Amino acid sequence: MLSNVTYTNPEITRKIETLVGKPFTLKERLRLGGVGSPPFVIRESSFEIRNLLILDNNRNRCNIELRPGGIIIGFRSLLESYALVIPFYKLSILKGDLGVCTLHIDHHFMRLETDTRATQKFLVRILNAKAEFSSATSGID
Repeated sequence: MLSNVTYTNPEITRKIETLVGKPFTLKERLRLGGVGSPPFVIRESSFEIRNLLILDNNRNRCNIELRPGGIIIGFRSLLESYALVIPFYKLSILKGDLGVCTLHIDHHFMRLETDTRATQKFLVRILNAKAEFSSATSGID
């Protein structure tokens, strides 16, 4: 789900919480060592996202937030903030060329540069959280 999250809208907040869960509490964030990513450079994206990103001349960057049931990819265009909400059960992570990976949901995708150690470590955290979520929901121990 791609949405404009510049202004607080209870309906959009409810939809996001339904898809990926409520934000982690402070205690959980400390236990996890943080839930936000370092900035990723967006190399390529799907048509709808690209049309938003080309509106300004800034370098296209995004951040990823972990949630209990998925991730939220946040990016800005002009003075607006957008969020691509991806539940774990719809998340596909594809490793491409050296230092590049693609996060994919339905008809949206973002190809991100992962050339720093911090971004690679965060992707491993996403994969571990997705595996943990899958095993918890399938009932397999």
